[in-house]
Amino acid sequence: MASEYTIRPATREDVPTILSLIHELAAYENATSSVVATEESLARTLSFAPSSNNTSSPSTQNSGYAKTLLLTAPEGEVAGMALYFHNYSTWRAAPGIYLEDLFVKPKYRKRGYGKALIRELAKEVVNIHGGRLEWSCLNWNKPSLDFYEALGAKRMSEWVGLRVDGDALNTLAGGKE
Repeated sequence: MASEYTIRPATREDVPTILSLIHELAAYENATSSVVATEESLARTLSFAPSSNNTSSPSTQNSGYAKTLLLTAPEGEVAGMALYFHNYSTWRAAPGIYLEDLFVKPKYRKRGYGKALIRELAKEVVNIHGGRLEWSCLNWNKPSLDFYEALGAKRMSEWVGLRVDGDALNTLAGGKE
């Protein structure tokens, strides 16, 4: 029964699970060769909740850049994740959340888990007096686009996504004209 799932913040011990989910998401998006994340890089760059094994140790936490919510199905397996970070709207003068990745394993889809993870993020935005919850979706991913629109999300067609990475990022960072 879908009502028996749990959602919790990831701990450092969840890094292998998070990396596995990232690989599954990349396979779904036909982009497995693009994943360069490792357990070490995730441990260094993610923020974690205190471990249930040792809640007082600061070594179980870090001030990483992103957080992960994990949803565990009644069967006891991690069924999905929402990996996100806080952003800021200058026009609203308010914080928000950017959902970097939402993934539910195929065998757990159609149980309301994706909606539950997004609802949890929406609650967090409201709790921080934030202005928005936002994310991007690949334009070919019709099932996900339909799902998001059914939740009330609007396509932001007037905005164009831009990115600098790889060699172009290194060149830009070098500051040479």
